[in-house]
Order: sequence, then C-alpha cells, then structure tokens
Amino acid sequence: MSIIYHLTTKTQWEEATARGRYETPSLAEEGFIHCSEERQIPGVVERYFKGKSDLVKLVIATERLTSPLYYDWSPSIEDTFPHVYGPINLDAVIDVQKVEKNHPST
Repeated sequence: MSIIYHLTTKTQWEEATARGRYETPSLAEEGFIHCSEERQIPGVVERYFKGKSDLVKLVIATERLTSPLYYDWSPSIEDTFPHVYGPINLDAVIDVQKVEKNHPST
C-alpha cells in the first residue's frame, strides 16, 4: 500500500467529514491539494505550520483516491511532492494522527 500525508487542522478535518470530502483553498487556487511523503513532513511543518496548534496528519492510501495523484517538482524546495488533483475522498484517509509539537512526523 502506498501512503502519502496531508497536514491540516483538526477543525478543517472535522468540516471535511461533515461535507463528505476533503478540499483545500489550494485546490481552487492551484488545482491540487498539497501532500507529502513522510520524510517531507518536518520541513512542511516548519515552512507552513510553524507556531500553529491543533494540527493533524491525514494518512492517505493512494490506491483508494478517486482524484488523480501526480508527483510534481517544487523548484523552491528542490524536491518532488505528491499532489492530489481533486477532492480527497474520505475513505482514502485511513488514519488521522495528532501532530505533536516536538515530534511533527508522528
């Protein structure tokens, strides 16, 4: 099983479960939802979520996604990141883990 991750707040995840799908502003603005491989999570937390609390990590089984998944190069980070080009269907999220302040990858 291939796994990718997405960081969000607990509140945003709860709103998604009420809607029946997970979407982000980046989906409307850029056409995709930013995701990460496990090794990339600490950097994502540092760059985009520093000082924020109430974070959760969505554990996503890629074979369950109903929206296309592509790996795109990020020139600013010089790395390839997984992007979901559409909403994330809730049954693709196999776990939701609290992101600990001192241990962002757990």
